Amino acid sequence: MDFVACHEEQIHIPGYIQSFGYLIGLDSTSKKIKFFSENLPEIFPVKTSFFGKNLEDFDGVFSAVTSSDNYRHLSKNSLNEAEISFNTVLISNIDYHFTGFRSGEFIFLQFEKNIEEDKKKIFLSCKYDNINKSKSEEAIWNNLLSAFTDTVGYDRMMVYQFLEDGSGKVIAEKKNDNIESYLHLHYPESDIPKQARELYLKNKKRILSDADCDQVAILSETDEKINLTHSDLRAMSPIHNQYLKNGGAVSSFSTSIIIDEKLWGLVTCQNITQKHINLINRIQAEVLTIIAANTYTAVIAKQSLEVSLELDKKNALLMQKFLNFENLDIALYENIEEICKYPDADGVAIIIADKIETFGSTPSEEDILKVRDWVRDDLTENFFFSNEFKNSYFPDIKNAAGMATAYIDNTKKELILWFRKELDEDILWAGNPEKTFESVTEGGVEKMMISPRKSFAIYRESIKGKSEPWKLKDEIAMRKVVEIVLKASHSQFVKVKELVAELKEVNEELDSFSYTVSHDLGTPLTVMKINAQMLLMKNKEDENLQKRVGGIISEIDGMADMMRNVLQLSKSKSQEIVLKEESTKVLIEKISSDSKLSYGKSETEIIVKDCPAVLADKTMLYQIFLNVITNAVKYSAQQENPLVEINGEIVDNEVVYKISDNGIGIQKEEENKMFKVFSRMDNARSYKGNGIGLSIVNRIMNRIGGEISYESFSGKGTTFILKFQKP
Repeated sequence: MDFVACHEEQIHIPGYIQSFGYLIGLDSTSKKIKFFSENLPEIFPVKTSFFGKNLEDFDGVFSAVTSSDNYRHLSKNSLNEAEISFNTVLISNIDYHFTGFRSGEFIFLQFEKNIEEDKKKIFLSCKYDNINKSKSEEAIWNNLLSAFTDTVGYDRMMVYQFLEDGSGKVIAEKKNDNIESYLHLHYPESDIPKQARELYLKNKKRILSDADCDQVAILSETDEKINLTHSDLRAMSPIHNQYLKNGGAVSSFSTSIIIDEKLWGLVTCQNITQKHINLINRIQAEVLTIIAANTYTAVIAKQSLEVSLELDKKNALLMQKFLNFENLDIALYENIEEICKYPDADGVAIIIADKIETFGSTPSEEDILKVRDWVRDDLTENFFFSNEFKNSYFPDIKNAAGMATAYIDNTKKELILWFRKELDEDILWAGNPEKTFESVTEGGVEKMMISPRKSFAIYRESIKGKSEPWKLKDEIAMRKVVEIVLKASHSQFVKVKELVAELKEVNEELDSFSYTVSHDLGTPLTVMKINAQMLLMKNKEDENLQKRVGGIISEIDGMADMMRNVLQLSKSKSQEIVLKEESTKVLIEKISSDSKLSYGKSETEIIVKDCPAVLADKTMLYQIFLNVITNAVKYSAQQENPLVEINGEIVDNEVVYKISDNGIGIQKEEENKMFKVFSRMDNARSYKGNGIGLSIVNRIMNRIGGEISYESFSGKGTTFILKFQKP
């Protein structure tokens, strides 16, 4: 036994048409007859076979058709798929609507009587203007149904809106007093399955004149069934016919509500007795539905604008709050409660890199990370909204019946997740939505097919796993939050850019000043020192003068040394560097020897151990060891047994040098001064220096990809640690 699910039924190729019409299928190139409805001889009586012949071959039987403008221009009109051409023809003194269109390799010719009683109603309802002037969604659909009363007039007329999961809800209704109301009732997705919804999108009107009437077979040259997607004559599924009759009706008519090129809903009409309406009236109903859909789009756009303008007032305040923080991440965290309330959510999670900040009712951090990974891996759009998130994606997650998300950066690594709790509410269904099955025999084959509901009595179901739907204002609010974040981010970027430009300008001015000082003051200082030295030579006997002039020379030397260091500091950040393998043994021994002569004393001991090569710039390497070794010798010189030890070793991919002394050490409270320009420790005031050397070393080490640090105890010495790249 075959099992046929509802969504598998091939309703576009039923093999039949309804009895109110007649159908001819022509080859789109040769115009030879390829198929026709079995009832065609009722209006075109011929004694020979139709197949393989042109309409012109039947001695004037089809003259009313072949002489019409519709037929003569059919090849031109049929260039576009499913483009309908329309005319009326007189066949045996009876008016018929004649429509033609091309679908695939066939041209379809359709005929149906122009109903006399409907000729008086061939006008566009005067109520169309009421639709166009509607100010609310409710008014649009109620005015549309009022216009349908004038145009088609069924016992029950409803506006049916599709929901997120494919199910639907009756949101407007106009009916006769003697039948029950379906207003606000829900219908499961299986009532209008996927393939039916696809047909509604392609063919925007559908009529079933009589569910009890016999269907008319299509006779074809081949066994292949004809695709009737675009045909108004298409026979309905037996399941649909029974479904309609179970609800107390025998005829129906529907038009599609298309919003943004998607099937938003239907205007669906039902009659408790057989009813057929003229093609012109069906077209008018379709036009009215299009007017309503356009009006709905305009009303929603206006509502969006009003919500947006209202939010803009709040946005200005939130934006100002954001700009009060130098760090955007902190701004987000500090305003997380307001971000949560913007779309009226129960909880929110802000995710930046691997950090999660939450507010309100949210899933656990572990579950939030799962959601984050799902969003990053599976979602391509910047925004996502679902009020069935738990049911559809994460059944085991808590506090996330509904979820919405938005990216807040261009890399899609940073995002905001809004959560809503499960809704404690009941749904009213038009009958029990659970599917039942029955056995049917079709073509000698027994099949199990979904059985239409036999009762449409109200069935109450408690909602589980769903939240309050995200409304338009919620979506706009989320987009506004993201807009604020991006604006604040841009503002901070601009500020940083301006500060960088200012800093660059200041640095250039400092560099210029450094070179100017070194050049313009160097010569006068040299002259002053020479004159002072000459003065000393001429007055050797005057001890008082010798002492004073000696002090002047010492100050001149200190000033010259400071200028050289300032110039060297400037060069350390702008000088071009070339990194290559450099030996250090000879360099370290030379600097150690010179430092002992200049800053140490005879008993100062300098121990040089292993000196592995490093990756560095030769000139800058000299500056590094010169400043560090000199400091070690200088600040240990006043100890009873001054000692400096230098040792290098290879550790993984680094070369680590340790330069230790037993000098005065560094006080813990002054650690923050170590690498600042012109900063000197309180216990070093009596030593010669200007506080620039270690700033030079720190800057150079950063430029060559190295690092400087230290370990020290006041009065017990210091160890500087230099980490170089391994060559």
